[in-house]
Amino acid sequence: MYTNEYNIAVKPRSFESFDWDDGNRKKCQKHGVPINEIEEALKINAMMILPDIRHSDEEDRFIATGQAENGRYLFVAFTLLKVNGKNCIRPVSARYMHDKEVKKYEKARTKIKNGQRG
Repeated sequence: MYTNEYNIAVKPRSFESFDWDDGNRKKCQKHGVPINEIEEALKINAMMILPDIRHSDEEDRFIATGQAENGRYLFVAFTLLKVNGKNCIRPVSARYMHDKEVKKYEKARTKIKNGQRG
């Protein structure tokens, strides 16, 4: 479900935990974003989530943008999967947003808060 021109989607479904292993942990920390910061940002549900169409050939992927509790702006790519019967988020990569991305995010967020479309 999309809410405006930025194709900002609601969280695809609720999740119960995160799925981490050496591969995705290393890739997410490559840009200096701590694991706990990634988890906190996705848990507080303040992230704007988009489908990642370019990287969804083999599995559905999503991009989350928003602020962590410490105020830093994050970009997190992730997928959803079931592990031992639980709905899990598997972060694929994470980094801090660039200034241009922050401005675009804030503009989109303001439009959503004001109920504007397009």
